Amino acid sequence: MYPAGRLDADSEGLLLTDDGALQARIAEPRHKLVKRYWAQVEGEPDDAALAHLARGIDLGDYVTRPCRTAFVADNAVTRLWECTPPIRYRVAIPTTWIELAIAEGRNRQVRRITAAVDFPPTLRLVRVAIGALDVFSLSLAPGESIDVPPRLPWHR
Repeated sequence: MYPAGRLDADSEGLLLTDDGALQARIAEPRHKLVKRYWAQVEGEPDDAALAHLARGIDLGDYVTRPCRTAFVADNAVTRLWECTPPIRYRVAIPTTWIELAIAEGRNRQVRRITAAVDFPPTLRLVRVAIGALDVFSLSLAPGESIDVPPRLPWHR
């Protein structure tokens, strides 16, 4: 199995392939394959904060490319599997789920950009889609795998 892009030990979601060519297509920035992440952050970001994320963020060592951002509806979050161990819950501090769709994938990029716009920490990070494949249409549970057709249309 090859890692299809990077996920740190604290992240979840679509990850592996046994097809080296597919792995290269997923991971190589030149293909600009969009990966969608759902990030649970502390606090209540507003539209302006998401717009800031979408423009690209200067992280000091590089500036991220622009990305798509959106709020994730509460009813959509219920489609996620339970997190083990559970994410901490604090009554006095609300959390919000946001979606980021990025075509690059640098080390801890999503966690770093959410922290750069004052949403630290990212409590839970789930890669929900790679190109046209998403965990919901595939009906995958944690640890499950499936075979996908080699000529799948990867770009949406």
